[in-house]
Amino acid sequence: MGKTAFIFPGQGAQICGMGQEFYETTETGRRIFDRASELLGFSMPELCFEKNDRLDITEYTQAAMVTTSLAMLKVMEENGFFADVAAGLSLGEYCALAAAGCMSVEDAIRTVRQRGILMQEAVPAGVGGMSAVLGMTAEQINAVIDTLPDVQVANYNCPGQIVISGLKDAVDGAAVKLKEAGAKRVIPLNVSGPFHSWLLKEAGEKLGEFLEKVEIREPKIPYVANVTAEYVTGSGQVRELLKRQVSSSVRWQQSVESMITDGVDRFVEIGPGKTLSGFIRKISRDVTVVNIEKPADLERLQRV
Repeated sequence: MGKTAFIFPGQGAQICGMGQEFYETTETGRRIFDRASELLGFSMPELCFEKNDRLDITEYTQAAMVTTSLAMLKVMEENGFFADVAAGLSLGEYCALAAAGCMSVEDAIRTVRQRGILMQEAVPAGVGGMSAVLGMTAEQINAVIDTLPDVQVANYNCPGQIVISGLKDAVDGAAVKLKEAGAKRVIPLNVSGPFHSWLLKEAGEKLGEFLEKVEIREPKIPYVANVTAEYVTGSGQVRELLKRQVSSSVRWQQSVESMITDGVDRFVEIGPGKTLSGFIRKISRDVTVVNIEKPADLERLQRV
């Protein structure tokens, strides 16, 4: 029998109404949303369930996404669903830490709220940018951008889709070079900052200081770190990995490949959207992928 991985999406997957059915129909879901409101001093249900401009602002998005995914996770655990390994894309790594038992729900929510604020404030609006590069390998992209200043790979998402980040003018200039080198498309992303680039290194350092006050426990199951795409089985390196993650490339494709090599053949995406499921299907057609967005989806999970 194969292994199951719980995987968690990152910023960009947020949508108005996410988690609402878990809040309205489960005691555990309601408790986690209400606890987030108490911790952060604003209404998490209002942020997630009612149309507003804040949901797409980084300092609010991150806390909203993590609260939503963790509410779903805890309802799943209550119903007897557990994983052999956990992983998350960027922000989603904090949900993976909670799933692994490294971090409490409360600490995960508090930490990502601080992370969102630090990332929001790190670079003035309009200075940085990100673009998705389609139709090129990682090697081909790196061969181009290694010759250019002020731009780097932010996300290795899946074959044929890699995201670059850096100073806006540099990212725009890289787009021209990448198209000349054979990229099918280079799509500017509607983001508030140059995430996972060296421009956020100071934000990572400040986050590291905050993490010194956060309890990190020994993991009950391993999780896969974005920075290394390797299994983490002890608590000793967690803070350093999270600090580095803010300004380092997210090695998502490599993380999925590590899990498949370890025998994972079922991936359960917990949170809004199907972004990670789409990536995984491009990485391997030999695994099963299930999405959990509503309580009814738990019935589907029992059948696979």
